Amino acid sequence: MPERSYQPVRVWDLPTRLFHWVLALCIVASVVTAKIGGGAMDWHFRCGYVVLTLLAFRVVWGLVGGRWSRFASFIYAPATVLRYLRGQVKPGEHLDVGHNPLGSFSVFGLLAILALQVATGLVADDEIAYSGPLNRLVETATAEVATSWHKTWGQWIILGLVALHIAAIVYYLRRKRVNLVRPMVLGDKRLPPGTPASADGTPQRVLAVLIVALCAVGAYWVAVQGG
Repeated sequence: MPERSYQPVRVWDLPTRLFHWVLALCIVASVVTAKIGGGAMDWHFRCGYVVLTLLAFRVVWGLVGGRWSRFASFIYAPATVLRYLRGQVKPGEHLDVGHNPLGSFSVFGLLAILALQVATGLVADDEIAYSGPLNRLVETATAEVATSWHKTWGQWIILGLVALHIAAIVYYLRRKRVNLVRPMVLGDKRLPPGTPASADGTPQRVLAVLIVALCAVGAYWVAVQGG
Protein backbone atom coordinates (compact mmCIF):
# COMPACT_ATOMS: atom_id res chain seq x y z
CA MET A 1 0.00 0.00 0.00
CA PRO A 2 1.45 3.44 -0.94
CA GLU A 3 2.61 5.45 2.06
CA ARG A 4 0.60 8.46 0.88
CA SER A 5 -2.53 6.53 1.82
CA TYR A 6 -1.31 6.05 5.39
CA GLN A 7 -3.04 7.96 8.18
CA PRO A 8 -2.16 8.95 11.76
CA VAL A 9 -2.97 6.22 14.27
CA ARG A 10 -2.62 6.63 18.04
CA VAL A 11 -0.06 4.03 19.08
CA TRP A 12 1.44 5.32 22.33
CA ASP A 13 -1.07 6.61 24.85
CA LEU A 14 -0.12 9.61 26.98
CA PRO A 15 0.57 7.60 30.18
CA THR A 16 3.01 5.37 28.29
CA ARG A 17 4.78 8.36 26.78
CA LEU A 18 5.10 10.10 30.14
CA PHE A 19 6.36 6.87 31.70
CA HIS A 20 9.02 6.58 29.01
CA TRP A 21 10.40 10.11 29.34
CA VAL A 22 10.20 10.37 33.13
CA LEU A 23 11.97 7.02 33.42
CA ALA A 24 14.70 8.22 31.07
CA LEU A 25 15.22 11.37 33.17
CA CYS A 26 15.31 9.32 36.37
CA ILE A 27 17.96 6.97 34.97
CA VAL A 28 20.17 9.91 34.02
CA ALA A 29 19.60 11.60 37.39
CA SER A 30 20.30 8.36 39.28
CA VAL A 31 23.63 7.84 37.52
CA VAL A 32 24.70 11.47 37.97
CA THR A 33 23.78 11.65 41.66
CA ALA A 34 25.53 8.33 42.35
CA LYS A 35 28.72 9.64 40.74
CA ILE A 36 28.55 12.90 42.70
CA GLY A 37 27.93 11.12 46.00
CA GLY A 38 27.74 12.97 49.28
CA GLY A 39 24.55 14.94 49.77
CA ALA A 40 23.47 14.07 46.22
CA MET A 41 22.77 10.55 47.47
CA ASP A 42 19.54 11.82 49.00
CA TRP A 43 18.39 12.61 45.46
CA HIS A 44 19.73 9.27 44.29
CA PHE A 45 17.35 7.56 46.70
CA ARG A 46 14.46 9.80 45.64
CA CYS A 47 15.09 8.92 42.00
CA GLY A 48 15.09 5.26 43.00
CA TYR A 49 11.68 5.57 44.63
CA VAL A 50 10.33 7.30 41.54
CA VAL A 51 11.70 4.47 39.38
CA LEU A 52 10.06 1.98 41.73
CA THR A 53 6.75 3.81 41.29
CA LEU A 54 7.18 3.88 37.52
CA LEU A 55 8.03 0.19 37.26
CA ALA A 56 5.03 -0.79 39.36
CA PHE A 57 2.84 1.43 37.19
CA ARG A 58 4.24 -0.10 33.98
CA VAL A 59 3.47 -3.62 35.16
CA VAL A 60 -0.15 -2.69 35.80
CA TRP A 61 -0.39 -0.58 32.66
CA GLY A 62 0.95 -3.51 30.69
CA LEU A 63 -2.29 -5.25 31.59
CA VAL A 64 -4.86 -2.45 31.33
CA GLY A 65 -3.24 0.28 29.21
CA GLY A 66 -3.63 1.18 25.54
CA ARG A 67 -3.60 -1.68 23.02
CA TRP A 68 0.04 -1.28 21.98
CA SER A 69 1.24 -0.68 25.55
CA ARG A 70 -0.14 -3.99 26.79
CA PHE A 71 2.32 -6.83 27.20
CA ALA A 72 0.01 -9.05 25.19
CA SER A 73 0.75 -6.93 22.11
CA PHE A 74 4.50 -7.56 22.22
CA ILE A 75 4.99 -10.99 23.73
CA TYR A 76 5.91 -13.05 20.69
CA ALA A 77 6.25 -16.77 20.12
CA PRO A 78 9.74 -17.92 18.99
CA ALA A 79 8.32 -18.84 15.58
CA THR A 80 7.00 -15.30 15.13
CA VAL A 81 10.39 -13.82 16.00
CA LEU A 82 12.10 -16.08 13.46
CA ARG A 83 9.61 -15.17 10.75
CA TYR A 84 10.09 -11.48 11.52
CA LEU A 85 13.87 -11.82 11.20
CA ARG A 86 13.36 -13.54 7.84
CA GLY A 87 11.00 -10.83 6.65
CA GLN A 88 8.07 -13.25 6.51
CA VAL A 89 5.45 -11.12 8.24
CA LYS A 90 1.88 -12.29 7.73
CA PRO A 91 -0.86 -9.84 6.69
CA GLY A 92 -2.62 -8.33 9.67
CA GLU A 93 0.09 -9.18 12.23
CA HIS A 94 1.03 -5.50 12.79
CA LEU A 95 4.45 -6.48 14.11
CA ASP A 96 5.91 -3.02 13.46
CA VAL A 97 3.11 -0.93 14.95
CA GLY A 98 4.15 -1.02 18.61
CA HIS A 99 7.23 -2.85 19.88
CA ASN A 100 8.45 -5.22 17.19
CA PRO A 101 9.86 -8.64 18.18
CA LEU A 102 13.40 -7.29 18.54
CA GLY A 103 12.26 -4.17 20.38
CA SER A 104 10.25 -6.29 22.81
CA PHE A 105 13.44 -8.00 24.00
CA SER A 106 14.93 -4.58 24.73
CA VAL A 107 11.84 -3.46 26.64
CA PHE A 108 11.55 -6.54 28.82
CA GLY A 109 15.29 -6.66 29.37
CA LEU A 110 15.45 -3.04 30.52
CA LEU A 111 12.43 -3.39 32.79
CA ALA A 112 13.90 -6.53 34.36
CA ILE A 113 17.34 -5.06 34.99
CA LEU A 114 15.84 -1.85 36.38
CA ALA A 115 13.67 -3.89 38.75
CA LEU A 116 16.77 -5.78 39.90
CA GLN A 117 18.69 -2.52 40.30
CA VAL A 118 15.93 -1.02 42.44
CA ALA A 119 15.64 -4.21 44.50
CA THR A 120 19.37 -4.31 45.22
CA GLY A 121 19.35 -0.61 46.07
CA LEU A 122 16.62 -1.15 48.63
CA VAL A 123 18.79 -3.58 50.59
CA ALA A 124 22.24 -2.10 49.84
CA ASP A 125 24.56 -0.64 52.47
CA ASP A 126 27.61 1.51 51.70
CA GLU A 127 28.83 1.02 55.30
CA ILE A 128 29.44 4.76 55.55
CA ALA A 129 26.28 6.84 55.63
CA TYR A 130 23.58 5.32 53.47
CA SER A 131 21.64 2.08 53.44
CA GLY A 132 18.46 1.01 51.70
CA PRO A 133 15.19 1.06 53.64
CA LEU A 134 14.92 -2.74 53.52
CA ASN A 135 18.53 -3.42 54.47
CA ARG A 136 17.56 -4.61 57.95
CA LEU A 137 15.47 -7.40 56.43
CA VAL A 138 18.42 -9.21 54.82
CA GLU A 139 21.59 -10.88 56.05
CA THR A 140 24.86 -8.94 55.92
CA ALA A 141 26.24 -11.23 53.21
CA THR A 142 23.15 -10.65 51.06
CA ALA A 143 23.46 -6.88 51.51
CA GLU A 144 27.11 -7.00 50.46
CA VAL A 145 26.32 -8.90 47.26
CA ALA A 146 23.41 -6.55 46.49
CA THR A 147 25.59 -3.48 47.10
CA SER A 148 28.36 -4.79 44.86
CA TRP A 149 25.89 -5.55 42.05
CA HIS A 150 24.15 -2.19 42.43
CA LYS A 151 27.39 -0.24 42.17
CA THR A 152 29.02 -2.23 39.37
CA TRP A 153 27.34 -4.75 37.08
CA GLY A 154 23.83 -3.42 37.52
CA GLN A 155 24.82 0.11 36.64
CA TRP A 156 26.91 -0.89 33.64
CA ILE A 157 24.29 -3.24 32.21
CA ILE A 158 21.67 -0.50 32.41
CA LEU A 159 23.98 1.95 30.66
CA GLY A 160 24.71 -0.69 28.02
CA LEU A 161 21.03 -1.33 27.36
CA VAL A 162 20.36 2.40 27.13
CA ALA A 163 23.23 2.73 24.64
CA LEU A 164 21.78 -0.14 22.56
CA HIS A 165 18.37 1.54 22.69
CA ILE A 166 19.81 4.80 21.37
CA ALA A 167 21.81 2.94 18.73
CA ALA A 168 18.63 1.23 17.52
CA ILE A 169 16.87 4.59 17.25
CA VAL A 170 19.74 5.99 15.17
CA TYR A 171 19.84 2.86 12.99
CA TYR A 172 16.12 3.02 12.22
CA LEU A 173 16.34 6.72 11.45
CA ARG A 174 19.40 6.56 9.18
CA ARG A 175 18.96 3.18 7.50
CA LYS A 176 15.20 2.68 7.40
CA ARG A 177 14.09 6.32 7.53
CA VAL A 178 11.82 5.49 10.47
CA ASN A 179 11.60 8.03 13.28
CA LEU A 180 10.96 6.15 16.53
CA VAL A 181 11.24 9.23 18.75
CA ARG A 182 8.45 11.30 17.21
CA PRO A 183 5.67 8.78 17.99
CA MET A 184 6.90 8.53 21.58
CA VAL A 185 6.54 12.31 21.84
CA LEU A 186 3.29 12.88 19.92
CA GLY A 187 1.73 9.44 20.22
CA ASP A 188 0.82 8.83 16.57
CA LYS A 189 2.36 6.89 13.69
CA ARG A 190 1.39 7.06 10.04
CA LEU A 191 0.05 3.58 9.34
CA PRO A 192 -2.19 1.79 6.84
CA PRO A 193 -5.93 2.38 7.21
CA GLY A 194 -7.56 -0.13 9.52
CA THR A 195 -4.61 -0.40 11.89
CA PRO A 196 -6.03 -0.72 15.42
CA ALA A 197 -5.39 2.30 17.64
CA SER A 198 -4.68 2.54 21.35
CA ALA A 199 -7.39 4.04 23.53
CA ASP A 200 -6.07 7.33 24.89
CA GLY A 201 -9.02 9.33 26.14
CA THR A 202 -9.94 10.88 29.46
CA PRO A 203 -11.04 7.58 31.08
CA GLN A 204 -7.68 5.96 30.34
CA ARG A 205 -5.75 8.96 31.63
CA VAL A 206 -7.79 9.17 34.83
CA LEU A 207 -7.19 5.46 35.37
CA ALA A 208 -3.47 5.99 34.86
CA VAL A 209 -3.40 8.78 37.47
CA LEU A 210 -5.13 6.51 39.99
CA ILE A 211 -2.68 3.69 39.29
CA VAL A 212 0.31 6.02 39.66
CA ALA A 213 -1.07 7.35 42.92
CA LEU A 214 -1.46 3.84 44.35
CA CYS A 215 2.02 2.87 43.17
CA ALA A 216 3.47 6.04 44.71
CA VAL A 217 1.83 5.21 48.03
CA GLY A 218 3.41 1.76 47.86
CA ALA A 219 6.84 3.23 47.07
CA TYR A 220 6.48 5.70 49.97
CA TRP A 221 5.62 2.84 52.32
CA VAL A 222 8.80 1.05 51.23
CA ALA A 223 10.85 4.24 51.69
CA VAL A 224 9.75 4.82 55.29
CA GLN A 225 10.66 1.29 56.36
CA GLY A 226 14.19 2.50 56.90
CA GLY A 227 13.01 4.79 59.68
